[in-house]
Amino acid sequence: MENNWKNNTVRFLSAQTISLFGSSLVQYAIVWYVTLSTSSGLMLTISTICGFLPQICVSLFAGSWIDKYDRKKLIMLSDSMIACATLFLALLFLSGNKNIWVLFIVLMIRSAGTGLQTPAVNAILPQIVPQENLMKVNGILSTCNSIMMFLSPAISGAILSVFSLEVTLFIDVITAIIGVSITSTVKVKKLIDQLSNEKTMIQNMKEGFSYVKNNKFILNLLIFQMVSMFMISPSAFLTPLMIARRFGDEVWRLTASEMTYSLGMVLGGILITTWGGFKNRLNTTLLAGTLYGVFMISLGASPWFLLYLIFNTCIGLVSPCYNTPITVSIQERVEQNMQGRVFSFMQITTSCMLPLGMMFYGPLADIIPVEVILVVAGILVICSAGIFHFSKALKN
Repeated sequence: MENNWKNNTVRFLSAQTISLFGSSLVQYAIVWYVTLSTSSGLMLTISTICGFLPQICVSLFAGSWIDKYDRKKLIMLSDSMIACATLFLALLFLSGNKNIWVLFIVLMIRSAGTGLQTPAVNAILPQIVPQENLMKVNGILSTCNSIMMFLSPAISGAILSVFSLEVTLFIDVITAIIGVSITSTVKVKKLIDQLSNEKTMIQNMKEGFSYVKNNKFILNLLIFQMVSMFMISPSAFLTPLMIARRFGDEVWRLTASEMTYSLGMVLGGILITTWGGFKNRLNTTLLAGTLYGVFMISLGASPWFLLYLIFNTCIGLVSPCYNTPITVSIQERVEQNMQGRVFSFMQITTSCMLPLGMMFYGPLADIIPVEVILVVAGILVICSAGIFHFSKALKN
């Protein structure tokens, strides 16, 4: 049994890492293609909406599907759906039909697939991994994802500089085929209490909302996540603007910012995997949230670009220490037949609050310096973590 779960876990993590690598390459390639071919802020805004909105809409229903049907098959289905959409786009581009609106449609399909796949991956892990190993395995998954996100911009840029967009699209199709093939070999324990087919989708969704409403821990966790995601959105979206205004608009500076953050996430994934965090999972999240706020203030106050990069790496480092304990807490404390819906609610929270934060802070950045916004938002992040810590809303 010891070797069996480890072999299963290695295969599953390998499949997800390979699949994410292809998806990350395409994600960067499409953004850069839209930027270079249109030079339009409107088109970039539309592509961003296409990347977020379907994910939010699908997540509303995805939780019920994940709790009702075979999670492994759903992961394979979402991967295959994304691959088919990407293959269709590649063939269209090869035929000379390079309509930008077709690209947006494919972005929406890919986003919808992500809305199903991400909560399904989080919900299936307790069916593969023993509970005492969930923190370590989630930490390894976070590290693998961070490594892929660190490598993807450089590799995608290198491919695009030599080949066309179609080559990147075909790479994604190939990695998806490999990922699905490996996932098919993973043995997954069946849910003890799977959703009955007698209930309608709406009834299952209502049941999920009722569960969250009556479970104080999950409700407080969702509220904390909403507040935190809204507050940290300036560090996610406005830092390129600050770099251009304060340090210079050279491309290498923006690339260095992306890569130092990803490097920090790799280090943070290794840290949470080896350390495991505090015995109370959410103490780790609250500490990481406090440090995130401190480093946001430091970003805004950095007088030199090198110092900015150091603090940017630190922000990347604390991110896995913030997110991984939340995921493990849900996996440990929520019944398995409810995890799909709870993880979907978490996904909706993240997918909604970051764009909402950008809608608020973006126009504000044309009135107030980004540095000031980062400092004030960082203070609010620290305050929110402190409030939840001393109110014991999450600790108990």
